[in-house]
Amino acid sequence: MAALPPRPAPTVEAIYAAFEANAEDGFRVHLGASLIGKECQRALWFDFRWTTRADFSGRILRLFETGQLEEARIVRDLRRTGATVLEVDPESGRQWRVEAHGGHFGGSLDGVALGLLEAPKTWHVLEFKTHSAKSFAELKRQGVRESKPRHFAQMQVYLHLTGMTRAMYVAVCKDTDEIHVERVAVDPAAGEGLLVKAGRVINSARPPERLSTDPAWWQCRLCEHHSVCHDGAAAERNCRTCLHSTAIDGGWHCAKWDRMLTPAEQRRGCDHHLYVPDLVPGEAVDAGDDHVVYRLNTGATWIDGRAPC
Repeated sequence: MAALPPRPAPTVEAIYAAFEANAEDGFRVHLGASLIGKECQRALWFDFRWTTRADFSGRILRLFETGQLEEARIVRDLRRTGATVLEVDPESGRQWRVEAHGGHFGGSLDGVALGLLEAPKTWHVLEFKTHSAKSFAELKRQGVRESKPRHFAQMQVYLHLTGMTRAMYVAVCKDTDEIHVERVAVDPAAGEGLLVKAGRVINSARPPERLSTDPAWWQCRLCEHHSVCHDGAAAERNCRTCLHSTAIDGGWHCAKWDRMLTPAEQRRGCDHHLYVPDLVPGEAVDAGDDHVVYRLNTGATWIDGRAPC
């Protein structure tokens, strides 16, 4: 009889469980610049519309924290070279932020710097990332634009919206602690294209086409929205998956109640929630003020909302 694998230590289980217990839902108020480099615009629409709750193990959540903790160390390292690094905006005392599309698109910079040895007189947007050994090797071989297009896109958005012309990408290998530094020049066409892409996603009432109709396609298989997009799983119930809500300048508006919604209200939703029809795996065949009747792809009939008497 094969020996049973050793049970994880209770302390380890408890540490991971604590991370899971304190995990957030993964729903960002805005469409993030760190996401806009995704090739699949449908996945971006799902991100923005809060269709899929984040579901990470405690170990992965702790790994994310490791990347965040590395940021302060990189800032210290850069200052030791003589550079001036500003982690926060002196005027606000908060992390540097950029926004567009009525506040629905944007992101937070890791910092800005002047006096970097490669170009001492030029202000740089700073972007810090940690990598596995394999990812780090690819980065060094191909450069950030080819090996990490999402990171490149994120920097182009920051450059476009701050008006700066250079970014410094600082990568750390988690296996060896080796550092890789790469300067990135502004690409106005890329930055503008990414802003247009974000606008399409934000202003679309319907999800864009799938990147692939094959659920086994590698990008689809690895996507956190796979179950909703390909398997017909139910999307999360909140205001952003409801057909009554619309993203407008400054926030989200509910047509049912004719008022703006706070982020907390958007997460909570209400009893009058009706799914955006494209999120239901079937065809709408009837509707009323508080319900929509669907013929599902399985052939069954399903009523979304308050069934008519």
